[in-house]
Amino acid sequence: MTTTRTVLVTGGNRGIGYAIAEEFVAQGHRVAVTARSGNGPEGTLTVRADVTDSASIDRAFDEIEAALGPVEVVVANAGITRDTLLLRMSEDDFEQVVDTNLTGAFRVVKRASKGMLKARFGRIVLISSVVGLYGGAGQVNYSASKAGLVGMARSITRELGARGITANVVAPGFIRTDMTDELSEAQQELYRASIPAGRFAEPGEVARIVTWLAGDDAGYISGAVIPVDGGLGMGH
Repeated sequence: MTTTRTVLVTGGNRGIGYAIAEEFVAQGHRVAVTARSGNGPEGTLTVRADVTDSASIDRAFDEIEAALGPVEVVVANAGITRDTLLLRMSEDDFEQVVDTNLTGAFRVVKRASKGMLKARFGRIVLISSVVGLYGGAGQVNYSASKAGLVGMARSITRELGARGITANVVAPGFIRTDMTDELSEAQQELYRASIPAGRFAEPGEVARIVTWLAGDDAGYISGAVIPVDGGLGMGH
């Protein structure tokens, strides 16, 4: 049986983040989610926070620590896209995506690490993407932000690895969420054809990898990039 932990999932009000929070609850953990709007799944504590604002992250941690105890597992999942071709991409398009997806993860992890260092235990899981290493046309900003998470996890591993803290990256491919459901059938078919597994993943398939990384069995795994992409990005 995995030790019960206090878990924070950023952006846990929809999509993959929601599924991750749901899975942690199902496994008996104390779970908080941050959201700018909406709520996390039943059994979670939803806290209003914006990962682009350090003060709001501080307030969120204070609230979570008061209600559930120090955060032992942090899943940096909050992210946005502003897809457009390089020549049409504004600096604002680039900066907003990096500020949310990469600097946002840094803000959350930095705040979480204080308690983890004190406890000499921590699990940090950064949600990247297959395009972080595989690349994606029209996604220079998103791909750069998601690739940056790999360097972040590996640097944290070298810095904090001796203190019982692990930092890993999960890189999902195409996941069946509201976003993919909105694509036309022809578009979905095109994407499916490029995936060796021939299908999209269910959100729960990503969630169970995240909970495993956060659990007792994965204490000697750190600085790893775990693809959950049906073979799409092999070798990357």
